[in-house]
Amino acid sequence: MIKASLVILVKNEINGLQAVFDKIPLKEISDVFVIDGQSKDGSKEFLEQKGIKVYVQEKLGRAEAFRMAMNIAKHENIVFFSPDGNEDPKDIPLLLDLLNQGYDMAVASRFMKGGRSDDDDVPVPIRGFGNKGFTMIANLIWGGHLTDSINGFRAIKKSVFNNLKPDSEGFGIEYQLSIRALKKKYKIKEIPTYEGDRIGGSSTARTIPTGLYFIKLLWHEIIIGKKF
Repeated sequence: MIKASLVILVKNEINGLQAVFDKIPLKEISDVFVIDGQSKDGSKEFLEQKGIKVYVQEKLGRAEAFRMAMNIAKHENIVFFSPDGNEDPKDIPLLLDLLNQGYDMAVASRFMKGGRSDDDDVPVPIRGFGNKGFTMIANLIWGGHLTDSINGFRAIKKSVFNNLKPDSEGFGIEYQLSIRALKKKYKIKEIPTYEGDRIGGSSTARTIPTGLYFIKLLWHEIIIGKKF
């Protein structure tokens, strides 16, 4: 049994849940719970029937889900997982093992050798180009060697999360965590991950608005330096 907290992030993912639930290593991790973004498709009821504790967000947004999870998690080591088909459940124990090895944060990278992004087969993978571009900028400014600074499939120590004090909104939370971890010289380790195709539902991340927010967030982090 791994002494850690597994946070399952859900918002209208009933199709994905039905497909991947039995593959999630629930029995290997001592603390498992769900942060639900007010699902209307039966996701919450499905999980409760499986005996999983579900906490419903009052304030919506991915960043708020991360912060809410930190207040609920029982353990220092925490991993976030979205059951939408994109993330591989087999990587959950691997990410947690890296924290046990002494790393402060572990990220499943879609862009390392052996990894795969779900838009790799698209003629013009705009999202992939954007992700790599923002990662390159963060590496250049703060001396990092990351390949995927934005992926939300990651594990982090609760004390590290609290020290980084992420205050971004929405999908900016992962990029801000990566940037501030680089600023603080925390130990980050990546593993290659195979991002599968989304199962049902639709992503709430919109490419252009999200990209514009990342630019604003990046500039903010440059201005504030380590004052957070």
